Amino acid sequence: MMKIIIVSLIAFLFAYSIKTQAQTVEPGAEIEGVITDFSNNVKIGEAIIFENKDDDKIFTAISDDKGKFSVVLPYNRDYTIKIKGFNQEQYYTDFSIPALEPNQTGLYFNIDIQIELPKLFTLDNVYFDTGKATLKQASYKELNELYEYLTLKKTTVVEIAGHTDDIGADESNLKLSQERAESVRNYLIGKGISANRIRAKGYGESSPIAPNNSDEGRAKNRRTEVRLVSE
Repeated sequence: MMKIIIVSLIAFLFAYSIKTQAQTVEPGAEIEGVITDFSNNVKIGEAIIFENKDDDKIFTAISDDKGKFSVVLPYNRDYTIKIKGFNQEQYYTDFSIPALEPNQTGLYFNIDIQIELPKLFTLDNVYFDTGKATLKQASYKELNELYEYLTLKKTTVVEIAGHTDDIGADESNLKLSQERAESVRNYLIGKGISANRIRAKGYGESSPIAPNNSDEGRAKNRRTEVRLVSE
């Protein structure tokens, strides 16, 4: 009998905990919408961020395979909408949700978003051993973030582009940049991204973004980029 009482007490406490948590959820307005590019192509796996201007609290909605998203936001608040790219957030607009009037049971808003995000970005924190294609451990954090990004955007195909400075022979730099791009590709495949979604291409020293006449310039040119081939 004692065992039954204890089990019943645990079940009661568990149910009370769930009920208490449910009661503390702040009611809010229902937000729905569709996110597309300017050609009306739906954007899958986009993270739409709603930032409360009063306390910086963040609410995030992820678009589905039809570009649709939904979220519930507390009443009587001002929000900033941002779209999260891989390594940046792009501002979209501000909007406000009024307080609920006594005669209202709820509020609904439709927010359709059209936006174009950058299709090229640099992996600023991906490092290799000097003159080699071996990834340093310090690279894993940013590569894991890229993995998470590609996990959300399930249909996106990317090119990993390797670049070098102009020190050394052209052929050697081209080979090194290709090997480095392939190292990044192999890392992502090892994490579980499909091989047919990741291309690797080395450009050697052919596409500098800064003069190669200083250490700073050469450091900028030794870079790994990600290009969105298709979404």
